[in-house]
Amino acid sequence: MARFTDKSIIVTGAGSGIGRAAATLFAAEGARVVVADVTDGVDATVRLIRDVGGTAEAIRMDAGNEDDVIRTIALACEKHGGLDVMFANAGISGGMANIFDTDVSLITEVLRVNLIGPYLAVKHASPKIAERGGGAIILTASVAGIRSGAGSPAYSASKAGVINLAMVSAQQLSGANVRVNAICPGLTETGMTKPTFDYARDAGKEDRLGRLNPLRRGAQPEELAKVALFLASDDASYVNGQAIAVDGGLSSSHPVTKQEYGRTAV
Repeated sequence: MARFTDKSIIVTGAGSGIGRAAATLFAAEGARVVVADVTDGVDATVRLIRDVGGTAEAIRMDAGNEDDVIRTIALACEKHGGLDVMFANAGISGGMANIFDTDVSLITEVLRVNLIGPYLAVKHASPKIAERGGGAIILTASVAGIRSGAGSPAYSASKAGVINLAMVSAQQLSGANVRVNAICPGLTETGMTKPTFDYARDAGKEDRLGRLNPLRRGAQPEELAKVALFLASDDASYVNGQAIAVDGGLSSSHPVTKQEYGRTAV
């Protein structure tokens, strides 16, 4: 089913991971995609799309730079006649230092990319989407933004901001027919988490990845991308201002003693 035939869609952070998976899935469902990333991975993503007959344009951009965001939206409007969907997915990890060992310059950079980036996406994409009669904006947050324990202070704070930004944006766009939602990934195999996955595999400890969630595994990028596509589609026409956790059930509970399936907890 081609839910996005002739829709103009921008995906940031599309050089790898969730962004690449989403861009290829959008294109497979008929969208005309602007593939945006700060890395040269955009070229590989565009090749993947074009090799199977899809429509895509690549652009190098810094998601936290206002001029770059404006330039990216202008490209979508120029090449594809407007804008229907914005998936503000780009983000950085910022390491794992605690509050006391984190330099202010690092926090500033994490917030610039992870929070100001989505803010700029909403600010500049929403008027263009409204001009087309409405559409959707999806922001990538994280389970780290829901509660502590899933990321560094800088990363967690930035993603909590993204969740609130989705709510505030949905309210401030009342009447525009532009829906704004966030997805909150749990542990997902992306460029950001590749060292963790590689280490676990090399050490023969792959079974420990995602062991704290009820599904007992990490996610693949496509599993997150499919939720982003749902939120972008008319299937989610009444979903607005929400933060959807896609984490294997990790955030469904506070820490407790685990009970094994088929066994009685002691």
